[in-house]
Amino acid sequence: MKVVIIGGGWSGCAAAISARKAGADVTLLERTDMLLGTGLVGGIMRNNGRYTATEEMIAMGGGDLFKICDDNARHVNIEFPGHKHANLYDIAKIHGAVHNYLKQMDIKIYFNIRISKARVHQGTIMSVQDQCDNKFSGDVFIDATGTAGPMNNCSKYGNGCAMCILRCPSFGGRVSIAGLAGVQEMMGRKADGSYGAMSGSCKLYKESLSKGVQAELNDKGVAIVPIPKDLVEDHLGVKACQQYALKEFKDNLILLDTGHAKLMTPYYDIETLRKIPGLEDARYEDPYSGGMGNSMRYFAMAPRDNCMKVEGVENLLCCGEKAGLLVGHTEAIVTGVLAGHNSVRLGLKTDLFQIPTTLATGDAIAYVKEAMTTEEGMSKKYTFSGSVYFDRMKDLGLYLTDKNEIQRRVQDSNTSNIFAQKMI
Repeated sequence: MKVVIIGGGWSGCAAAISARKAGADVTLLERTDMLLGTGLVGGIMRNNGRYTATEEMIAMGGGDLFKICDDNARHVNIEFPGHKHANLYDIAKIHGAVHNYLKQMDIKIYFNIRISKARVHQGTIMSVQDQCDNKFSGDVFIDATGTAGPMNNCSKYGNGCAMCILRCPSFGGRVSIAGLAGVQEMMGRKADGSYGAMSGSCKLYKESLSKGVQAELNDKGVAIVPIPKDLVEDHLGVKACQQYALKEFKDNLILLDTGHAKLMTPYYDIETLRKIPGLEDARYEDPYSGGMGNSMRYFAMAPRDNCMKVEGVENLLCCGEKAGLLVGHTEAIVTGVLAGHNSVRLGLKTDLFQIPTTLATGDAIAYVKEAMTTEEGMSKKYTFSGSVYFDRMKDLGLYLTDKNEIQRRVQDSNTSNIFAQKMI
């Protein structure tokens, strides 16, 4: 069985590993020259309810990428405002670690492949094709193309192209596979009703900061720098990552050490930034125009069921941001693992697997699908680590930090190691 995955971000890589473990011949197509997408500048794992989700996936046999992040952590079990027990992976090492793992699994990886056509027959995708006429056929396809870009969306709904890690000017903008197959996709909204949401953080060149700030980051993993009142900029309402839209993130510069200094705000005027003590020589690393804005996301979400099957196409699944208003790397990996596993079930024409809602991972997938049927739900963002969904996790008793207790809950749901099972 041939499974073709389009998009090599966290969700696409997770889907590739999961489908391969289930026994498929897997091809992964990536638009740029590197895997992981925003994961190349991300770094935060296991904070708040993401700890529970991570341990659930490990207990279900789908924890490969989480273990790689743990193995490449710069800091473990740190706290910053509103967030506990976080790990920060090293963005300099993570690509090589993931790329090598996929190659060891004999997953075929093609870079510089921007799919522009899909051949569809009677509701089934037969093949996809890039702009150089390279054709890729498969039995099942997974859309992991994300929802950010292309550049005209960042200009129309944001502050213009900020030259971010997605690198649309170099490799071309995102093209949706579901869209090519004729699926009517959905656009997320901000609270004020406007479309999209802005990426929630920037990366500063750590060595451009003062020696004191650098030392604090290297030692503790986090530095909290108070902002003089006359220099405060409030951009929290425009960001996708609403779990960080707290007062502390407006009144302080909260920096995390992921290799760069991760600045927890969508953007900040660089001349203003340089007036803050310790940041007199600050320089942006991603996006390069981080004083102006950031990338815009959530423009192309596919209608799907709780097994990640796209509605309206017989052999297409989706994951990551493509699967809805779930925000974050952990969330992308969870949906990717599920999509990869179910791609093999779909090819075998057996029942697809839905993660039980007695688990946080299953409840989140089902809850977000339901929430997105309402106008209010479409204006919110959901994550295991804060805001609306983390509150729900706590209310339902789904937030656990005891590994043994999480494993018992997975056992009680009869899903232990389900993602480690070979089906072909």
